[in-house]
Amino acid sequence: MFGELGKILIIVGLLFTLVGALFLVFQRFPFLGHLPGDFSFKKGNFQFYFPCGTSILISIFLSIVLTLIFWILRSKG
Repeated sequence: MFGELGKILIIVGLLFTLVGALFLVFQRFPFLGHLPGDFSFKKGNFQFYFPCGTSILISIFLSIVLTLIFWILRSKG
């Protein structure tokens, strides 16, 4: 039981590390967050920003990467 929990915690920790690294890498791409489809509204003291285009691009990228990872892991097992 604790062995499985340990494996899950290691995987979650690696995912957090990967997400943190992606935040550092994506910081260097100035076009992310300013794509067509990213909505920004400002009126008075209120500002609303919704990065729809960026979210779609990141979703497609992660889907491809995760599909490849699972495909590689499945072919080895």
